[in-house]
Amino acid sequence: MPTKKPATKKPATKKAVKKVVKKPATKKVTKKTVTKKTSQKNSVKNLVTADNGKSFWVTDGQILNDLRALEQALSSMDNKVFSYHVSKTNHDFADWVESVLCDVDCAKDLRKTKTPKSARTVVVKHLKYYAI
Repeated sequence: MPTKKPATKKPATKKAVKKVVKKPATKKVTKKTVTKKTSQKNSVKNLVTADNGKSFWVTDGQILNDLRALEQALSSMDNKVFSYHVSKTNHDFADWVESVLCDVDCAKDLRKTKTPKSARTVVVKHLKYYAI
């Protein structure tokens, strides 16, 4: 039977201990960039006037030829007259502005309106983009 050799201890060596200094956590700052929509809203447009055959005939007798006339009509329009032209399924003013006056952006915003006052606000906003 072989004899066991006594275990020899290796001399202890000192390892260089590096001190790790933790840096405080820094917040990552992300900049929010605002992008502007590039559409025809940024440029000045010429006001389109409809000829008599494509004018908008309001049920109260008014005849509209352009956005300025629509804005004036909406400022004094009765809710009953407005609701005749605007319902959940159709919006006569928006359809006319889009197809005859060729202002898709204004028509899109008009479709969201439910009162003459809010429709007038939309038209006034869009009239700012026209050379009048």
